[in-house]
Amino acid sequence: MPSPLFRKKPISTILHDSHEEAHGQAGLRKVLGVKDLTAMGIAAVIGAGIFSTIGQAAYDGGPGVVFLFLMTAVTCGFTALCYAEFASRVPVAGSAYTYSYVTFGEVIAWILGWALILEYAIGNVVVSISWSSYFVNLLEGAGINLPSWLATDPATAKSLYESALESNSPTAGMAWTTAPIIAGYKLICNLPAFIIIILITILAYIGMKESRSSANFMVGLKLVVLAFVVVIGLFYIDTNNWSPFMPNGFSGVLKGVSAVFFAYIGFDAISTTAEECANPQRDLPRGMVYSLIICTLVYVIVTLVITGMVNYSEFEAVADPLAYVFEKIDLNKIGFFVSVSAVVAATSVLLVFQIGQPRIWMSMSRDGLMPSRFGRIHPRFHTPGFATVVTGIIVAIPALLIESALMTDLTSIGTLFAFAIVCGGVLALPPKEKGTKGFNLPYINGQWVIPMLFIVFMYTFRLRFIEAITNFTHEAHQEILFLIFISISAVITVFTFLRKLSLIPVLGMLCCMYLMIEIPARSWIVFFGWMAFGLIVYFCYGFWKSKLAPGR
Repeated sequence: MPSPLFRKKPISTILHDSHEEAHGQAGLRKVLGVKDLTAMGIAAVIGAGIFSTIGQAAYDGGPGVVFLFLMTAVTCGFTALCYAEFASRVPVAGSAYTYSYVTFGEVIAWILGWALILEYAIGNVVVSISWSSYFVNLLEGAGINLPSWLATDPATAKSLYESALESNSPTAGMAWTTAPIIAGYKLICNLPAFIIIILITILAYIGMKESRSSANFMVGLKLVVLAFVVVIGLFYIDTNNWSPFMPNGFSGVLKGVSAVFFAYIGFDAISTTAEECANPQRDLPRGMVYSLIICTLVYVIVTLVITGMVNYSEFEAVADPLAYVFEKIDLNKIGFFVSVSAVVAATSVLLVFQIGQPRIWMSMSRDGLMPSRFGRIHPRFHTPGFATVVTGIIVAIPALLIESALMTDLTSIGTLFAFAIVCGGVLALPPKEKGTKGFNLPYINGQWVIPMLFIVFMYTFRLRFIEAITNFTHEAHQEILFLIFISISAVITVFTFLRKLSLIPVLGMLCCMYLMIEIPARSWIVFFGWMAFGLIVYFCYGFWKSKLAPGR
């Protein structure tokens, strides 16, 4: 008898439950087509990453960071194909959570659902803080000065104050020195980040049709702006800035893994809207793949242009690289225009993620793993109203008070973890029945390809591997993660050879795991703590309330 921890929900049951839910109460409106899904994918992907984190990645890797964008795109491409296979077979809201329930069982599904909070909810904390930074710059450009203690978090304010003291810089006007004191505590908060989350939550609450129209408009605007940036920037490119192309070697390029991957997060978010698609089996796969291709082309072109306009060494700690390059060449008006587009871009990301998180909770509620209120559809607006409000609260409050540095890494780890599980889940899917319509992931035998790639990888990284083994007891946590990756990859390679596993999902798993180990080890500690807390919640509630539990 299988363990109750790994009880699985058949695809037929999931489809039946979603059908019953839709007809037993006010259902979700099926208003999305392939163009809408592609636009939502672009809306989710092109946001804070291209307008902010790309700067530090370019500083670490030089113009060669484009290789990391391509490498990450390939990883996301493998994953997108696996998501497409699942979305075609299980066209319901829930994304990776639902997919893992079908293939691995309940406890893994819960872990995935909990990890996705890092992608959607915690990820939106980061994006809202980035939005706030650009918005405050816009206000200053318009002659409106918001008090500094209303536009940052306490930890950042204190850190900047202490740094100013150490360097004997003036502290007048800083948030830490000007903030009012209430009950012995300094009142410092990021008010713009809080307000934008509330406004976006209201938009997500009132309906998918309204959210779709807003997302489509914002996508069109930011693509026009990025095209404008490229066209103008072409006339100011100095090809000498591209030499050396990888000034810090490939290791320097890899330092930007977290930032670059953060720039790609979101293409999978459209899978949470499956129940609002007119034809999910056909349109969801196309929407994911089309949006990924468009975003990759935009990222590579924009990166080459800005690193050609300004030398990579000048991007250290630059939070607004696209605006910065135009300010460097005395085109401040264009820089201001770019800042406006950055606000729009971040707004579209916030919208898509605020739509995605409630729909995952809705699916978990249907399965009994969360209270039933999370699954209720608003009778007028046809959205998961309660889940949307809760999402707004858990994003808005941290955005008001928490710094974003650690959150970026956590978001990347949680998302890569979900991607790896989805790729592995495809291998566990039962064969499709003949005549079944929808997307079919092409089967390519990985029996010989994966072992050959493993050998090539080991040869390429042989010095790092030997050094890590030789100095195992003295190695940093990062190299221990590398050795763990090698061990897991070896096991996967053996299984692929013996069982002739499909090439695409195996490559997706391996690529995701490799990107994960390049994220700083300190973030892993927080990640494991978050997942442990999630398991406590599961065993206190979900395990006993699950619709698959005995006696229910």
